[in-house]
Amino acid sequence: MAASPHPDHKPWWADSAFYQAYPRSFADSNGDGVGDLDGVTAHLDYLSDLGVDAIWLNPVMVSPMADHGYDVADPRDIDPLFGDLTALDRLVTAAHERSIKLTMDLVPNHTSSAHPWFVEALAAVPGSRARELYIFRDGRGPDGTRPPNNWVSVFGGPAWTRVTEPDGRPGQWYLHLFDASQPDLNWDNPEVFADFEKTLRFWLDRGVDGFRIDVSHGMAKPPGLPDMAVTDVKLLAHQDDDPRFNRPGVHPIHRAIRAVVDDYPGAVTVGEVWVHDNAQFAEYLRPDELHLAFNFRLLQADFDAADIRDAIDNSLAAVASVDGTPTWALENHDVQRAVTRYGDGAIGLARARAMALVLLALPGSVFVYNGQELGLPEVELPEEALQDPVWERSGHTERGRDGCRVPLPWSGAAPAFGFSARADTWLPMPSDWAPLTVERQLGDPDSTLSLYRRALEIRRERAGSGTGVEWLPISDGALAFRRGGLVCALNTGERPVALPDGELLLASGPLSGAQLPPNTAAWLV
Repeated sequence: MAASPHPDHKPWWADSAFYQAYPRSFADSNGDGVGDLDGVTAHLDYLSDLGVDAIWLNPVMVSPMADHGYDVADPRDIDPLFGDLTALDRLVTAAHERSIKLTMDLVPNHTSSAHPWFVEALAAVPGSRARELYIFRDGRGPDGTRPPNNWVSVFGGPAWTRVTEPDGRPGQWYLHLFDASQPDLNWDNPEVFADFEKTLRFWLDRGVDGFRIDVSHGMAKPPGLPDMAVTDVKLLAHQDDDPRFNRPGVHPIHRAIRAVVDDYPGAVTVGEVWVHDNAQFAEYLRPDELHLAFNFRLLQADFDAADIRDAIDNSLAAVASVDGTPTWALENHDVQRAVTRYGDGAIGLARARAMALVLLALPGSVFVYNGQELGLPEVELPEEALQDPVWERSGHTERGRDGCRVPLPWSGAAPAFGFSARADTWLPMPSDWAPLTVERQLGDPDSTLSLYRRALEIRRERAGSGTGVEWLPISDGALAFRRGGLVCALNTGERPVALPDGELLLASGPLSGAQLPPNTAAWLV
């Protein structure tokens, strides 16, 4: 087993900036309108100049793409849409040459319905070994016509689908907390972890530096699969007492995963943990479980000084009890773009820029979602372009997450803005994005990209300076904190406020003398 890091030596990920590359939308190298691995490799210098330490790569494994890669049919191979294993090897090597780590997305809660295991399970009989790898149950009511319990899918609709048995009769039901094409695995079956260990070692042996683990608070299901108390729940959301998630049995799974990952010094695990209670959240970050876990409080906070301060305090408190590292994000592939979330248009962009300085001033690991550094807004796509399974499963009442996944604009004056050699990309790009391209923003010292580059440069120069924050007095409607020698001030109010004392390093927008205007943040020393 690998030795623990020296107590005086922080692991590489403890103060790092991760860049989330959604491969479909980052860069297309072969002209098919879909981003791919070689597209990421081709733009590594961009990421190096941006100042990130690591890449989190969304799923690129073999998949029918019903949920854009989160329905995995072969967890130990690359889908041809993105390239092949040699393309992944090229990316790992080229990233490491630039001192950039590469972490991959793994999906342990479920597989694709096209996975050989599930294909075998459908052809097998109830009680067979193949079915024990998933969660098959007899139905309730006369002839088993009702689902085994009342659970609903996170994507909408029931969480159970009935199968036709090999003899042609209606038969058992299988559980899928997400789409019907994503059957949940039975983690009570030791064969499931044995196979997952093979997946972990397969990628780590190829030089990958760790994993973001999808639905890290899932996997374990409660004994007896009791009914939900409330089924009228918001899509893509749940509470801590929801029997579908955050069950105690998930922690032995994470300890087993950690035991494998510890065989690879420096490898990191980052959990997607939608858990609100601080004590329960901290359990995922105990020394023998996850290294990092996403705390989404800051992402969920309104643009309000008190709400933002509360989110920061809560996030720091959540990790303090286990001496864990806080993890921060304002965007990802599952949520509305910050510019739109904070009000859209000029005011939304100003607020998103201000929040970028708050984000990058905080101690711990930060994640920047591709396009966030360009100030991209959410795109209102035409209905015929929507691909997220949420759109269909919700009966066309929820548009899903496609609006934050539109390809990145790199250069030029018309779609596909250098993303692809073809204009009709997998999701259509707005025709008015020319001012947002990387090319245009690199030439503008006041652009959002220039702001991120400068902020990440300063952050890297000051890495490790202070593991907590000290709140400073400031006018109502604003907040100010010190981390190490850096002071960050944010004004969410309607009137200018006096800047804290210090020398100005960086501001998210124009200042007025010693005043910090509304919707603006500044760094001082």
